[in-house]
Amino acid sequence: MDAPLLSDLPAWQRLGGQYTAEEIAQQPALWNALADALDTTRDAIDGFLGEWLRQPGNRVILTGAGSSGFIAEMVADLINAQWPAEVRALHTTSLLTHPDLYLERERPTLLVSFGRSGSSPESIAAVDLVRERVALARFMDITCNAEGELARRGRGRDDTLTLLMPPASCDRAFAMTSSLTCMQLAALAVFDRAPWNERLDRLRTVAALGQRALSDWEQASTFLANGSGTRVIYLGSGPLEGLAREAALKLLELTAGRVLALANTPLGFRHGPKSTLDAGTLVVVLRSAQPVARRYEQDLLDELRRDGVAGRVISVGPRVDGDAAAPGDFTLAVPALPDPWLAPVWLTLAQRYALRRSAALDLTPDNPFPDGTVNRVVQGVIIHRHG
Repeated sequence: MDAPLLSDLPAWQRLGGQYTAEEIAQQPALWNALADALDTTRDAIDGFLGEWLRQPGNRVILTGAGSSGFIAEMVADLINAQWPAEVRALHTTSLLTHPDLYLERERPTLLVSFGRSGSSPESIAAVDLVRERVALARFMDITCNAEGELARRGRGRDDTLTLLMPPASCDRAFAMTSSLTCMQLAALAVFDRAPWNERLDRLRTVAALGQRALSDWEQASTFLANGSGTRVIYLGSGPLEGLAREAALKLLELTAGRVLALANTPLGFRHGPKSTLDAGTLVVVLRSAQPVARRYEQDLLDELRRDGVAGRVISVGPRVDGDAAAPGDFTLAVPALPDPWLAPVWLTLAQRYALRRSAALDLTPDNPFPDGTVNRVVQGVIIHRHG
């Protein structure tokens, strides 16, 4: 089946994917709207954070579940490298089961929660757990839903700052797309050390890049989805490992698990996972902007293409002088930006690919699980208390 262009919303409506297509396409506009929103709240953000990040004994935990947890993975190391305070990514799904490994009563902790709905049981329980177990705890909720539990419970509290994303980012479709990229870019902007004007300019630059990627890669992404096999492997270095995991999850979700999607690092892939390759496998290497990382990535690309075991091997990322882009690679000329800032641009390709594979399998992308086995907001979680 030839899936329609992303902009053909009536066609996607007939295929049950209108919301997903619309929410992928709207992302650059929302990133610009996010820059405007942060410009009006920068004083409140600075007042809330104060000197917190400059204190070596303080801790910042970036948290979420599923895609929201991958946001934390993509941004934590870049933020941590800029401040004396310790900044780490920790999924709520680990925090809730093993809090003794992660929380110290006497260590001041800022919990930054990412949540599209802001109402998942793990998100709420993580806030309660930190409030119960840490003597000096503060909370920043980055969420897309003004009426969600995180936003509701944080109102009027001196220890909590709620940052609401542009309203349209609260995706109506099953899969997180614009919600994820807005929350990720918000975290990067909020916790960056650069002056605010530079951060906001960077956001607007990323928005322009995202719009170019949506336009320049539209036909090629359609072709890619039509010619794919039964297995896809995403590989990313450093912060882009989190991007690889999110890209793989998007494909698993939108194809209801009928296309197996795996994630790893380019260097780690040789340590066993390479054995998954066969003629039905598509390998996607998410390229870093960092020179040394790119050399490692290029080594693997050359090796996989030379071996010829995988059905197809492509790369996605910055266009760098001296690189030999192979036919089918997705490249874009970009300014010097850290990988986490560029990650949302590369993610738009993975989102479109997942959308089109879903439609090709005669699924309904807006709700690939009509039987309710997997839900937009997770269900069935029982929160157990620790003694």
